[in-house]
Amino acid sequence: MSNRKIGMWLYSNGGGDKIAKKIIKKLKERDIETLNDLCLRNAVAKNGHIIYRGDAYKGEKLDKLDLMFSYNAGEQTQYQMYLYQALNRVIPMINSYDSFALTEDKFHTSFVLRNADIKTPDYNLCHRDDGHELKKIIKKWDKMVYKPTDGWGGVGLTKIENEANLDMLMPFLNQMDLRYFYVEKFIDYDNTDFRVDIVDGKFVSCYGRKASGTDWRTNVTSGGSVFMREANDEIIDVAIKACKATGVAIGGVDIIYDREKEEYIVLEVNGIPAFATPEQEKMGLNFNDKKIDFIVDLIDRKTK
Repeated sequence: MSNRKIGMWLYSNGGGDKIAKKIIKKLKERDIETLNDLCLRNAVAKNGHIIYRGDAYKGEKLDKLDLMFSYNAGEQTQYQMYLYQALNRVIPMINSYDSFALTEDKFHTSFVLRNADIKTPDYNLCHRDDGHELKKIIKKWDKMVYKPTDGWGGVGLTKIENEANLDMLMPFLNQMDLRYFYVEKFIDYDNTDFRVDIVDGKFVSCYGRKASGTDWRTNVTSGGSVFMREANDEIIDVAIKACKATGVAIGGVDIIYDREKEEYIVLEVNGIPAFATPEQEKMGLNFNDKKIDFIVDLIDRKTK
């Protein structure tokens, strides 16, 4: 009879289902039972408990688990996030709700990183009625990127190259009823980045992504492609520090080289960095087993 029990909700596409099986097997070897595919959409909260309603573990009190491992980016709804937050008030979560929520927000991430002396693109957050401030910035920066603070995969990123671009964009942004605008200075880089995976403060892997054709976004969902790439000590150090500053136990840190300032800068910290897909493994990206081992060690330690 295992004395420790955790919940896990891991994405199943791109080989995620096989990863889950490996994690469950390794946890079992350490006498840790896993309730798999525990989606909080199937849970209700009442009278101090969060109770699972799904067929597999009906009636299970999630607040009595030793830990919840939540690792699914695409299917998070507001209801699930709300329960994620509540559950994390009473049991350990990986990643913690606070660090997950922080890394989901581009401005808050940059703000925290800068305060930890980690280089990021210059940024500006201003009230939506402050178009005058944005005009001042474009004059100073020459080019900038408008970013939705809660976007992912490069969706909604808009490059603004001059004041005329800005004048065209403003009516659209005003229609979207945004309360604030977040912009970053456009960095002169070679259209490639480093994606560095860190688990529990330890380096797992690094690979590169490059933008396609005339695009400048390296995100795979925006047409970017993955290639083999080594990280140097400086890049690894920056990635570890970025994860520590944002509080993520598992993080994927996107780093680019600023050719103008001749330094590495952090573009973002991803709280749910994907494992290598079967296609990427064929290319030679073989970090999945190492990452699984580190995650199992982390769960083991946090549930003791």
